[in-house]
Amino acid sequence: MGVRQWLVFLLLLLLLMGGLGQPMWPALVALALHRLLGDLTSFGLLGLVVLSWPWINPWMPHWLSLAVAALTLTLLPPRLPPELRWLPVDVGYVVKMLQLGLYIRTRLKRKPPDTFVDAFERRAQAQPDRVSVRWIGPEACSVTMGQLNARACQAAWALRAELGGPGGLRATEPVALLVQGSWAIPALSLWLGLAKLGCPTAWINPHVRGPPLVHSVTVSGAKVLLVSPDLQENLEEVLPELRAQNIRCFYISHRTPTLGVGALGAALDAAPSDPVPAHLRKEVTWRSPALFIYTSGTTGLPKPAIISHERALQMSTLISFCGTTRDDVVYNVLPLYHSMGLIVGLLGCLELGATCVLVPKFSASCFWDDCRQQGVTVVLYVGEVLRYLCNVPQRPEDRMHTVRMAMGNGLQKDVWEAFQQRFGPVRIWELYGSTEGNIGLINYPGRCGAVGKTSCLLQMLSPMVLVRFDTEKAEPLRDTRGFCIPVGPGEAGLLLTRVLDHSPFLGYRGPREQSERKLVRNVRRAGDVYYNTGDVLAADREGFLYWRDRLGDTFRWKGENVSTREVEAVLSRVDFLREVNVYGVSVPGCEGKVGMAAVQLTPGQAFDGQRLYQHVRTCLPAYATPHFVRIQDALEITSTFKLVKSRLVREGFDVGVVTDPLFILDNKAQAFRPLTADTYQAVCQGLWKL
Repeated sequence: MGVRQWLVFLLLLLLLMGGLGQPMWPALVALALHRLLGDLTSFGLLGLVVLSWPWINPWMPHWLSLAVAALTLTLLPPRLPPELRWLPVDVGYVVKMLQLGLYIRTRLKRKPPDTFVDAFERRAQAQPDRVSVRWIGPEACSVTMGQLNARACQAAWALRAELGGPGGLRATEPVALLVQGSWAIPALSLWLGLAKLGCPTAWINPHVRGPPLVHSVTVSGAKVLLVSPDLQENLEEVLPELRAQNIRCFYISHRTPTLGVGALGAALDAAPSDPVPAHLRKEVTWRSPALFIYTSGTTGLPKPAIISHERALQMSTLISFCGTTRDDVVYNVLPLYHSMGLIVGLLGCLELGATCVLVPKFSASCFWDDCRQQGVTVVLYVGEVLRYLCNVPQRPEDRMHTVRMAMGNGLQKDVWEAFQQRFGPVRIWELYGSTEGNIGLINYPGRCGAVGKTSCLLQMLSPMVLVRFDTEKAEPLRDTRGFCIPVGPGEAGLLLTRVLDHSPFLGYRGPREQSERKLVRNVRRAGDVYYNTGDVLAADREGFLYWRDRLGDTFRWKGENVSTREVEAVLSRVDFLREVNVYGVSVPGCEGKVGMAAVQLTPGQAFDGQRLYQHVRTCLPAYATPHFVRIQDALEITSTFKLVKSRLVREGFDVGVVTDPLFILDNKAQAFRPLTADTYQAVCQGLWKL
């Protein structure tokens, strides 16, 4: 008898007992005894009850209840199926999730909806002197809830008057924000001020430059760009293109070094700190955009993923869902233009009333000293962060800290084990999700190496499926009926998540075609719609899911998604490169894949490693810069004129396999220099820093 058939039979049996007026607890006790003691001991106890019946009859239920208990034990398999071993934990998780969903829906059904702004204002009024954010980089400072709220009110009034013209800044009108470094807290004030007006903010990656920066601003629909003065060079090189599209630019400082760019500092200081009335954001609904967070997606330039107010609340309550309290101090090294750093980390602290410690740049050597000095109890991570900590030479004080919990994603099993063994029993909450995705996974039992867990209960609420896929086409395979083919336990499959009313896919701001490309239809039955995560996972029989790879034209390195097409576009601007094919390759001991480019030289020109080095360092973020170059006579293409990547990925940068000339990025020499066998061994052994 299968698991489902057994459960149905047992349920019907219990209902029958209830209908006959018989107590059901003997059958339930039999279940518990079987789980704790096993078959032989359970039957032994039941036999003792039968033998002792004449003496205990006055206190026992009717013989029919005993018969049901015996039948229950008989039907049970020798060991509970793997799907049921975690049933109590699964039920507890689902109940907790339903409670959180009801809480969020209740808040958002109000008119106007009770958004994260309202929660922040209540928290600031109730605890004005509580420290909300600490900046520990250059120009270190701290702000309380009351101070941050006052600055946000000033920002709202100043932005409404200065940026919107005669009618003021309209609600639901997006504003783009380009900041970095010590301007983080002023940027937070601007963001919260815009939210008080009902305006969504597009947080742009400050490492993006040139055409990708212009694209990021324009595709968001913003007509105003706010910039920190330390990004003057980034702004000035694209200012003519922005002006041509009637986009006004302002520095968030008191002076402007650029002709034609305003400065908001004086207006922000002069604005009143009076509360901003909620009716100014009366047009906001729970499905209205609250934020735009940029993601590379699977192809092309950065795309602004729409974060609705519902989604923002779901993500910001995640840290409290995992056990963080208002008394915790959260250490956040993740960038604020990422959903994990901004929404889960910072906004989660504001929602909860906890203190968030912001760090300008991750430093493995300073990490634990910072945690001890700031009294940190919770840290946020991506997998590489904990790996770097494990690679630092051991110290006697490694376990002398107050950190009790770590939350993040991308943590490999070996790093997980090494981290807890070295730094103590820190509770790790491994999460899985994407900024634009419609569901997320949590490894709530804490299984080492798993990115999340599902169950039959969770599948009813948020259906998902792992399906077979075509590596070349990066799309699901289908059977003779046209439906996707699910994989078996332990088999790697492409993760698809069902799009439903309570778990919608909002997509990206801009052309609808970009969002449509992420959807897969007719997956399990005709007419259904699923979101294609682009990620390859595997699930075991207990419902734990494990990360395997990422499909498409995107690979992940240093915690960032890298679009191969974007890198190809940058490299193609070098005159001695005729064709470029960018892909990610695995490196022993490193998470993700590092960038590599197969190139064809322009006829009559030679490869110039110094020029290429200067070009990529100027035009690309460090995480997107290719570390290896492979020179080919001609780039292989498919019958549909697409570049072939799979074979190149398999061969990687192995000098024993690749006969083409290979080059490696050398930061000391500031050039791409020939990759030798000795250098190859150094990379594989972790002696060459990537």
